[in-house]
Formats: sequence, structure tokens, C-alpha cells
Amino acid sequence: MVALLASAPLTEPLWDTGTFSILGYDPQTGEVGGAVQSRVFSVGNGVLWADAGVAATQAIVDVGYGPKALALLRNGLKPQTIIQAILEQDIDPLPENWSKQGRQFAVMNLKGEYAAHTGPKATEWAGHKSGKFATAQGNILAGSAVVDGMISRFEETSGHLSQRLVAALEGGQAGGGDKRGQQSAAIVIVKKNCGVWLHNDTVLRLQVDDNAEPIKELKRLVDKWNERKPRAVSPECK
Repeated sequence: MVALLASAPLTEPLWDTGTFSILGYDPQTGEVGGAVQSRVFSVGNGVLWADAGVAATQAIVDVGYGPKALALLRNGLKPQTIIQAILEQDIDPLPENWSKQGRQFAVMNLKGEYAAHTGPKATEWAGHKSGKFATAQGNILAGSAVVDGMISRFEETSGHLSQRLVAALEGGQAGGGDKRGQQSAAIVIVKKNCGVWLHNDTVLRLQVDDNAEPIKELKRLVDKWNERKPRAVSPECK
């Protein structure tokens, strides 16, 4: 198939998980994808989820949100309904040091419909921004210019979805990015049966796990992939 609430007041953040990400859709190709950057090691492993759609789970992360979102997408639920259902099901097992009220996540289906949530206790600056076929979200950011820049660059950039997603990360970094700096970045793009191998939905998945300039390195890899863009096995994707 194809396819991111109450402890006592805090004087200092008890978590260190700042991240900015974007989910995007290309109506011409039907591809859906996401990209992320953070000052944490191997951010792609916990944030990006793709299958019957795409999801980003970040800030006070519960990685269970990713598989749950994909399962609900497979059942045909709308992204906003998925957001509400997952939050309601979150029993908030560690409210004092990993509060549900700090979680941030976004969900997008195969039609490019999406919804995003930023909890009231996500570490500042935190928030999300809507675009025509994209949603950008982040926390521990320099400010709103990060998500604004991501949407602007996504909408202004031409080329394959992978190139537009990387351009969005560049726009976020230009807006100040993660206040703590850079370390890792990742991208994933999916479309039903359109991966390189048989019965494979993953068009592209790349991770830069530890690099002083992870977005720059991710762009290098994406450009290399676009030079030859491997063809899918399935006839309907050719």
C-alpha cells in the first residue's frame, strides 16, 4: 500500500527531541512522502512512517502513533479522525517526564488530505503550517519562520517530490531550523506497487544519521537518485 496533555509546570524541558518535518503529496504522480531533520541521531527511525499514507510522529515521541496511524489509514479513516482517535487512546503512561500534552504528529492519506496536531506542552517554538498539498510541523525551533519557509519552498519548487521535500527542509533551515543545530535527516516516498522490486510500495527511502550538514548530504543523495530514477517492476507504474 501507499500513504507526527498534563504534567506539572516545568522550569526546564525534560525532553530533548526537537524536530521539523514535512509531509507532501504530488497529484500528478500520486506519490506521497515525508522528510525530516533534527539535532538528534537517526531521526528518521522514529519520525517517518509510510504505507497506506504517511505520518510523522515527533516531539514527546510515542512511536506507537506511527503504526496506529497507518492501520487507521488502511481502514479508510480521514486524517483528522485519526489524529483524534490516537490522542484519545493515548493513556499517557509517563505524564511527569514524557507528557502526552507535548506530542506532535501529522497524518496524510493517498489523496493528499492531511491533519496535524501540536500539543500545548511541545517545547517552544512549536507549531504547524498548512499548504495546498503539504503540512509542515516542528518543535524546539527558532520560530514560525521555519514552518513558513518549508511550505513556501515546497510550493515554489519544481521537479520530483523528493526534490521538493528536500527543498522544504532547506527552507526550514534557512528560517532558523532546530535551535540546537543539525545532526540527521531522512526522506521517504511511497506509492502502491511502485517500488523498485515486486510488491514494493517504497519509491525512495534515505537516511543521513549523523552529519554536520545532514540536509546537504540528503540533497546529494536525492539528486543522485534522480539522475537515473530506478524504474518500478509493476507495469502500471511505468
